[in-house]
Amino acid sequence: MMHTYRFRTLAVATVLSLLTGCMVGPNYKGTPDVAGASSQEAFHRAGHLAAGTPVAAWWKGLGDLQLNQLIDDAFAASPDLQVAEAKLQQSRASLRKSRDDLLPSTGASALYMKSKGLTNALGGSQQGSGDSGGQSSSDTMAFYDVGFDATWEIDLFGGQRRAIEGARAREASAVANLDDAKVTLAAEVADAYVSLRELQQRMDLAQRNVEIQTRTLALEKARRAGGSASDLDVERLNHQLESTRADAIPLQAQIAEQLDRLAILTGRLPGQLDSQLAMHAALPMPPERGEVGAPAAMLRRRPDIRAAEQSLVEKNALVGQRTADFFPKVELFGTIGYGAPQSGGLFNSDNLTYVAVPVLQWKPFDFGRTRANINEAKGEYAQAIATYKKTVLGALQDAETSLARFGHQRESVDSLSGVLASADRAARMTDIRAQGGTATTLDQLDAERQRVTAQTSLLQARADLTRDYIALQKSLGLGWAPTDG
Repeated sequence: MMHTYRFRTLAVATVLSLLTGCMVGPNYKGTPDVAGASSQEAFHRAGHLAAGTPVAAWWKGLGDLQLNQLIDDAFAASPDLQVAEAKLQQSRASLRKSRDDLLPSTGASALYMKSKGLTNALGGSQQGSGDSGGQSSSDTMAFYDVGFDATWEIDLFGGQRRAIEGARAREASAVANLDDAKVTLAAEVADAYVSLRELQQRMDLAQRNVEIQTRTLALEKARRAGGSASDLDVERLNHQLESTRADAIPLQAQIAEQLDRLAILTGRLPGQLDSQLAMHAALPMPPERGEVGAPAAMLRRRPDIRAAEQSLVEKNALVGQRTADFFPKVELFGTIGYGAPQSGGLFNSDNLTYVAVPVLQWKPFDFGRTRANINEAKGEYAQAIATYKKTVLGALQDAETSLARFGHQRESVDSLSGVLASADRAARMTDIRAQGGTATTLDQLDAERQRVTAQTSLLQARADLTRDYIALQKSLGLGWAPTDG
């Protein structure tokens, strides 16, 4: 008899094990290849940039220790990252909940009930012997009950396991979104820092220009007093000086704007970085040579593409989850406990009660609604595929455009470097002529003014080059794993 019972138990367990191994719905087969991008060996507009493995912590290549510290501060205290981290925490809790749904749900209860007149209301009566007070207790009834219960839904067709797949994909998507927030944050901090240093140097050049034009105006006024210059000549120089002063006024407000921007990005209050960054410093420049990698590597690295792929996984799992609704669901319910009219004998074996019930749930005549839910899930999966393709194409366009801008901006910097070199030579030759008596102080000041103008143009071009470098690193999806760099 015992062998028969064991055999039946083993048979039931084996059947349940086989059934719970079945999962209906499509299995995820990977991402679609968008226009052969996964096999593309090099970017079309990479130019002289090498196709090696780029460094994740790309900002270290700019050689600015203060910038490195600001990005570290931002990673440690940025509210944007804290929001992304909170969302990741939520998705992980959701995944744990989905996994727990595969396990039985248990509970415990305890009951004490006392009623008076309940037996008479039920039409019964009892004759009691009475107590020492002579009062009858026949109308009073007490009942004690403690018990434990459990329910377990057997995942026969994989609906719950598909839900776990979807929850796991949402967690991976949250990880990718956190990485994407780091990519954006590093680029924003670097962009604000470069803009700050550019504005500070522009302020220095503007003040130098004002000094030159002030001296030029004073000399022109002296010439007018001597009769060798007209009022019109003086007024023209005065107009130029006032225009230069007016152009310099907004620079201070723009400097304050970038200081506050950096403070917020690093989790500080506006104004808290003013003293730290008050001293003007050199503009950080990108390295002469850089590596951009291959498009296929970029597709694996960019967080937004990874998040789009996880959306595919999630929506594919949803199709399987909805398909499982076609099939019956089996839930096991059981309870065990003790119930007695007196607490003293509550846990006697005679008072033990238990119930074990299998519950079958099935909606065989609701296939139209279930089919609609499946079709809706398939539509969401098709939308996720289209979104993934759009994300990949957008990423490739972003990278190619950034490469083109970076390459052409290098040419612009080289050209303006030549303009500055020419202005330097002209200023030196004018100084030599002035020492020989063939050039005036006005000629020297004019040559110096042209050199400052060339320096300003080159400064702006170099700042644009560094900003294009930052945009390029962001388009490559770099910055979210600085420890790898």
